[in-house]
Parts: sequence; C-alpha cells; structure tokens
Amino acid sequence: MGIFSIKKELEETMYHAMSLMEKNQPKAAVALFNKILKKDSKNTSALYNKGLALNQIKKYSDAVTCFDLLIEINSKDASAINNKGIAMAEMGNIQSASECYDMAIKADPKYAPSYFNKGVLLDKLQDHQEALNYLDKAINADPKKPNAQFYKGIILGKLKKHEEALNCFENIHKKHPDHIDSLFHVGIELAELENHKKANEIFDQLLTKHKDNVNIVYAKSRSKAALNEISESLELLKKAINLNSKMIRAWAKEEKIFEKLHDNDLFRKLVKL
Repeated sequence: MGIFSIKKELEETMYHAMSLMEKNQPKAAVALFNKILKKDSKNTSALYNKGLALNQIKKYSDAVTCFDLLIEINSKDASAINNKGIAMAEMGNIQSASECYDMAIKADPKYAPSYFNKGVLLDKLQDHQEALNYLDKAINADPKKPNAQFYKGIILGKLKKHEEALNCFENIHKKHPDHIDSLFHVGIELAELENHKKANEIFDQLLTKHKDNVNIVYAKSRSKAALNEISESLELLKKAINLNSKMIRAWAKEEKIFEKLHDNDLFRKLVKL
C-alpha cells in the first residue's frame, strides 16, 4: 500500500472514530484510535481523542498514558496536561490533579478549561473563595462559554450570596436562552430571596416542556408552600415523590419551608414523617 493510500485510510478511520465520539460511543472509538496508532504511533490527534474517550469510559490510568505520550511530544500541550489532571482527579489523586492544572495554566495562560477545572477541584476541597478566583479567570479567558459562570453561580448560592448568584444565572440565560439549567437556577435563587411568585413563573415556564422533571416539580412545591397555597403544594409534592420517592422524602423532611406542614396529615403521610 502506498503512502497516499495509507494516509487516506488513516483519515477515513479518524473520521469514523470522531463520528463515534459525537454519537457518545467512546468504547467503539477507542478501537479505531488504536487502529490508527498501530500504524502511526505518534498521531497526536488519535492519542488525544483516545485519551478523552478513555476518560469517558472511566479507564483513567490508560487515559493518563495517552496524555503522557502527548506531553512527551510537546511539553507545553495545555490541553493534554489539563485532561491528565481530570483523569488524576477521578482516580482520587487530588494533589497530582492540582499540579496538572497549574502546569497547564503555566503552559498556556489563555486556556480556560484549566482554570475551570482548578476551580471545581478547589470547590470540592471546600476552598470556595479560591475556587471563585479561578472561575473568574476562566470567565476572563473565555467569556463566551457559560460553564464557568454557571459553576460560579452554584458556589455563590452555597455561600448564601443569592443576589450575586441570581445575577450569574440571569446573565447566562440572557446570552444562552436554551441553557435550561441556568433558567432553573434563576427560579431557585428567586425562591431563596423569597420572591416565590416570580420563582413559580419560572418553574411554570420550565414545566411546559419538562413536566416530569422531579427537581422542577419539587421546587415549585416548595414555593407554593411558601405562598400558603397548600393544596397545590401537596399535589406537586405527591407528584415529585412518585417520580423519586427516596430523594424527595429526604429533602422534604429537612425543608424549612415545609415545617409548617408537619402537623398536616397528608404531608405526614406523603413524606412518612
């Protein structure tokens, strides 16, 4: 087989492998990446995407091997270093993951995913303020992507900074109207700020397209209870319990908004209080 024919075969195999990745079939894609690497062991595109696929199927150690090979080829490959960090974090090697993110940032200070992943890691380590600092850097590096701002809103909500969190989610939804999670969290933050009437308007809007989403149903039940619309609240709570009984009963028992219903027979029966 001539050089041109081999090159064409590798390109076709890569095309099929990437199609499988787009179809969320990483395991099948790995087999094709292996086929490419057997003929071209330093094919950086195949190595990188094989690493991504291995991360998806939770073969993290094998993914690290792929990314290490890429780093040997190019020690300043920020994307490879960053994704090695993701694999390390998934294996529980937090220190190495953090070092990878730092190395990736040093290799390319404009590469937003490294700041984002460092922020996520710091949040999991309960260092929320430093996490916010890294998420701000991710936003500055790539202001068009909503993921860092969304995660920032989540952390601000945890810190009870609800006005700031609401601002984050509203900004995302304004720029990305199809970002359903941001709209849901607009409703959640409005509820936290005790603007339950407006929160319910958001939940109603979402339920027109996602009528069986347990989180939205439960959130609306909470706000209905806060507005003393008890019969509607209990009806929604019953629906949420039917969708996920264990989780919703656990939440409802701890929910302060529902404390006034602890003497209500139907509420007690629904949550098995």
